[in-house]
Amino acid sequence: MNLLRALATVSSMTLISRILGFARDFVIARAFGAGAATDAFFVAFRLPNLLRRMFAEGAFSQAFVPILAEYKNRRGETEAQQLVSKVATLLGLIVLLISIIGAFAAPLIIYVSAPGFSADADKFALTVELTRITFPYIFFMSLVALSGGVLNTWSRFAIPAFTPVLLNISFIAMALFAAPLFDPPVLALAWAVFLGGALQLILQLRPLARISMLPRFRLDTKDPGVRRILYLMAPAILGVSVSQISLLINTIFASFLASGSVSWLYFADRLMEFPAGLLGVALGTILLPSLSKCHADEDPTQFSELLDWGLRLTLMLTLPAALALAMLAVPLIATLFHYGAFSATDVFHTRSALIAYSVGLTGMILVKVLAPGFYARQDIRTPVKIALVTLAATQLMNLAFIGPLKHAGLALSIGVAACLNAGLLYRGLRRRGVFMPRPGWGMFALKLLIALVALGGVMWFAKGTDLSWTAEGGWARAIRLSLVVLAGMATYFVTLFVLGFRPRDFSRRAA
Repeated sequence: MNLLRALATVSSMTLISRILGFARDFVIARAFGAGAATDAFFVAFRLPNLLRRMFAEGAFSQAFVPILAEYKNRRGETEAQQLVSKVATLLGLIVLLISIIGAFAAPLIIYVSAPGFSADADKFALTVELTRITFPYIFFMSLVALSGGVLNTWSRFAIPAFTPVLLNISFIAMALFAAPLFDPPVLALAWAVFLGGALQLILQLRPLARISMLPRFRLDTKDPGVRRILYLMAPAILGVSVSQISLLINTIFASFLASGSVSWLYFADRLMEFPAGLLGVALGTILLPSLSKCHADEDPTQFSELLDWGLRLTLMLTLPAALALAMLAVPLIATLFHYGAFSATDVFHTRSALIAYSVGLTGMILVKVLAPGFYARQDIRTPVKIALVTLAATQLMNLAFIGPLKHAGLALSIGVAACLNAGLLYRGLRRRGVFMPRPGWGMFALKLLIALVALGGVMWFAKGTDLSWTAEGGWARAIRLSLVVLAGMATYFVTLFVLGFRPRDFSRRAA
């Protein structure tokens, strides 16, 4: 399997999802703007989404994929299928119980996670209702994460990467056609979450059946493989919880700021997640099974070379993305969201958050590459310790930044903390001798710097003033932004080509 081709496959599927995600956010911004109703929905959606990342895509995948790869490579597919069935049964029962408890405990959850909302009884009640509708999302997505982990281990990357498209389609359809049927209309967004989760799970069933890995009900908590996964999940949940707790604390801070702050952070985060999903999630998705196989095969050289490949590719693609997000913040936000109820004031408030987020984009994506270096070796405790340090640093920076920078200070603290997290993970891999950089990093960095300077210069002169972007019509903004982005991309990659970079230099086959 060619890893560069696999990365292209996952990234292309993710690109479709992200484009539809922007269409989704465009529809939401146009219909609802950035106010009390959207604040309520984003808080309600963030809670089940947080638990999904903690129990499903995050902790579960980190513990499950390495052991599943070990079973597949050493014990055969029959035992691997039995493990999948036992894990799916236990996971499904646990998250179903969590979903039920979450629905009943919604008022307490909102009071703890967004205490500022309690001052407005209507806003608080709306957030509780939205939370109860969206909470079952964790049940669907936990099983989707399990299915995706199985398919990725069998190198079936396309379907799991395409799956999020269904959530975005659900959002768009419900916002456009069903919102007038609800009172208040924002309830349509909550039901879109429920419907999107169910559709994503249904999509995974046939691909699992094709590789004979469709789970069957088989409850066995004493199975050694299940126990090993649970043992690894305990610190993994703590580690993933740290980053999610950090986001939750930021929501608490934002709930006390001006109305709209939660929404401004959300829209900025959505823009930042575009390159993060295309590159970070895609790289992490293809690296974890490959690194796990190298560890199972006891091949440290191949293991290190895979990490080196991932780091070089990450820096080459994320540094220009971070620079573009910062320099083109207003053009991007105005083109995508400045319609209907989303005002020019919302554009500039979102801009400050996006610029702050862009500081940490490279760090966030590097974490997705470096952390699998620990997970593949079934060492989850080290990333957890690093995550705890990062959480403490994030909250100290929140206290320092929120006063002068308001909501943008919360975004900046997350960005800087991501860079700290990546730096500590890198140091941990080097100290253990797990990662040994290949020669040529100095020249590689110099060439990247030259290309970034060229990119920055072109974007600076091509974008014009920020105010001009809020005055133009939607189509004019879209055409102008496309030209600026194309000019920047051409400048960057032509410069790299002139400096000696070739696509074949980054082509690599999995172990």
